[in-house]
Amino acid sequence: MSVAPAPLVSPRLSDDEALATAALFQVLADPARVRIVNLLATRDQPACICHLVDELGLAQATVSHHARKLVDAGLVVREERGKWSYLSLDAGACRRLAALVDFGACC
Repeated sequence: MSVAPAPLVSPRLSDDEALATAALFQVLADPARVRIVNLLATRDQPACICHLVDELGLAQATVSHHARKLVDAGLVVREERGKWSYLSLDAGACRRLAALVDFGACC
């Protein structure tokens, strides 16, 4: 069973929670992946990888590679439509990601 990332303001992170949280941040440590998440967050419907290729100015294979990393991390959902892949943000993952960095009143 895998451990979910835990909010940074949790009373005390276990080693496994810290590892899972770091892994999620590691996935987002690439500027191309951050831009993909940004592009998906500004859409109200799934985006075709072919459109992301144009918007990012990267090769299709590079966009697919980064998309796969985001899908594997559970941040993005991939839907196959014929020969094209469409991507959208996973709503639950977005809420978990927001909770990771919500410092509330601590700062």
